[in-house]
Amino acid sequence: MNEEVRLLKALAEPTRLRLVVLLALNGETCVCKLAEALDAPQFRISRHLGIMRDRGIVETRREGAWMHYRLAAPRSKLEDCLQECFRDCLSDHETIKADLDRLAASDCGTGT
Repeated sequence: MNEEVRLLKALAEPTRLRLVVLLALNGETCVCKLAEALDAPQFRISRHLGIMRDRGIVETRREGAWMHYRLAAPRSKLEDCLQECFRDCLSDHETIKADLDRLAASDCGTGT
C-alpha cells in the first residue's frame, strides 16, 4: 500500500495534477510548452516534473537542450485507471481547458 500512497500524494498537488492531465491528453511534451501552458516559470514546472519522475509517474527524453516529458507506462491497475481518468474525467475541467488552449498557442519553437 505504500507505493499507492506515494503515487497519490505526488498527484495531490494542483500543479502536478494539471501537468499529468496535460501529458495524458497531449502525450510527450517539452518542458517549455508545459510551462507556457500552466503560465508558470519553467524552473517551477521542472521541479514538479522532477518529483513525478522520481516517483515513476513520468519519463524523460532529452533533445538537444530541451527535456521532453511523457507519462510512464502504468505499472499497476491503479496507475492504468488513473491515466484513463486523467484523459476521460478531467479533460472538460475549465482549468485544463485553459491549459490546453495555452499549450496549443505555445510558441517556444521546440516541436512537441
